[in-house]
Amino acid sequence: MNKNDREATMPKNKVTYGVSALLLTSILWGSSFPAIKLVVSEVSSYTYTWVRSSLALVAILPYLVYVYLKRGISWKAVKGGLMAGIAYSLGLWLQGWGTKFTTASNSAFITGLNVVFVHIYVALILREYNSRLALALIFSMTGLYLLTSPSTGFNIGDLLVLVSAVMWAAQIIIVDAYGEGDPLVFTFFEILPALAYSIPDFLDNGFEQITHGTLIILVYLAVFCSVFAFTLQVYGQRYVSPAIASIIFLSEPVFASLFAYVILSEVLSLIQIVGAGMIISAMLISSLSKTSYKQI
Repeated sequence: MNKNDREATMPKNKVTYGVSALLLTSILWGSSFPAIKLVVSEVSSYTYTWVRSSLALVAILPYLVYVYLKRGISWKAVKGGLMAGIAYSLGLWLQGWGTKFTTASNSAFITGLNVVFVHIYVALILREYNSRLALALIFSMTGLYLLTSPSTGFNIGDLLVLVSAVMWAAQIIIVDAYGEGDPLVFTFFEILPALAYSIPDFLDNGFEQITHGTLIILVYLAVFCSVFAFTLQVYGQRYVSPAIASIIFLSEPVFASLFAYVILSEVLSLIQIVGAGMIISAMLISSLSKTSYKQI
């Protein structure tokens, strides 16, 4: 293969790397749902959030010190990470608050609307949109509706979750704009804002005792579902448009359902299986789009 041939195939390779990283991110996040269900049955949601984040930060800290001493830390990575972390933390809080006043299925579906907000951003601000992305969006949202089976009606809980969806969309957009530096450094500062949950946790309950079994699960969530997953997201979004990334992330509930089946014996209905299939189809359609990769 000559030089011109290698350069011609490079964008396809980048798409493959990016999509693979983002898909693995979704798998890791999907695996977190059964684990989270086990943890929050033992401790409060505040405790779960800040302890998981603290363990993740401890895991990254030695590398952060090494980078700082070796070449210094980019202010752009710090700024972008903190902005993404604030958006993520607000999304997490608003989603949890809103879910108290609505159904889990409504919350899951409305959260998935972050895809629509990301696509609006890509179409109106980046002006990188086409019919294939629009078709993938229709497939993905239809699939999500079938998978989650939300009820009709709209209440304050739905509104809160809708605002959280805007925050999830903002996180994807911020990673796209600021994530070209060291992924682990970015991830450290993205996780950092979640430590703020320790304040309401202490005020509401005092710091809770955590059993060894729960701590082991929290370590898994911290290392694999926070550190690895966020790092893979930052890496993957270097090569993949945020529009495609948002659709790939919709596979998270698909993988969550698979892990719930294996671990918790929860079974999908036929309609839900069709919905999962449509989300996977949307991923394939969007990944073939000419706007799926970035020129780097």
